[in-house]
Amino acid sequence: MEIINQKSMRVDNQTLAITHLTQLVDYVTGFGGLIIPLIIWATSKDSIANMDEHGKSIINFQLSMLLYIILSIPAILLLGLGILTLIGVGIMGFVFPIVNAVRASNGESPYYPLTIKFV
Repeated sequence: MEIINQKSMRVDNQTLAITHLTQLVDYVTGFGGLIIPLIIWATSKDSIANMDEHGKSIINFQLSMLLYIILSIPAILLLGLGILTLIGVGIMGFVFPIVNAVRASNGESPYYPLTIKFV
């Protein structure tokens, strides 16, 4: 027997966009780019339409970027390849939350490249 969720979920594209933009807190404070979207996603995934999809993609992106940073630190010793990786992660971590915030405000699905599906 299939149970249908009868709670009406509201469409709130602004909250989705703000959730994507909260990842940029890392560039201001040095931390919080994973914690703040995680809290927003956990508290509103049942009440806002598409929040579960956007929240999972944000968490997967942040965890992937963290993994790439951790792996690039020993790679610095290998001909400086880790420095290029850190620069790439920094650029991706700044550009793609903005791009996906615009996509979320237009009602589109998020897209984060090079993301490992953890959640």
